[in-house]
Amino acid sequence: MTEEENPGDEGPLSVLKWDQGLFEQITRGFRFPPEWDARYPGQNQTATDAPPGYITLFEDFFLQGNFRLPATEFMAHILQYYGFHISQMSPPGMVRVRHFEFLCRSHGIEPIVDKFRVFYQLIRNM
Repeated sequence: MTEEENPGDEGPLSVLKWDQGLFEQITRGFRFPPEWDARYPGQNQTATDAPPGYITLFEDFFLQGNFRLPATEFMAHILQYYGFHISQMSPPGMVRVRHFEFLCRSHGIEPIVDKFRVFYQLIRNM
């Protein structure tokens, strides 16, 4: 995504700049089932232009943040505790959550928010 000025608007909006080939590669590679009805954004759409009932997920979530769908229960608990929407997570934040969950599971420990908070502090920037 890049920042571009939108004429008539009060400031820059992030215009989606990727190709349909990458979208199809992600949906195939991460095995999105057809019933999810994943949609490639239209030309010049921003992240805020998702149709009703849809959310915007960025390729970096999958390629750099190791995010997978369906999301785990632990990820849902983290989002609920901190009051985040999934679209507000940054790839580095996603990596921290997924890494913590992986380490817990690899040691036979159930990942929970209270344990996560011992090691990490998530901050929401407005």
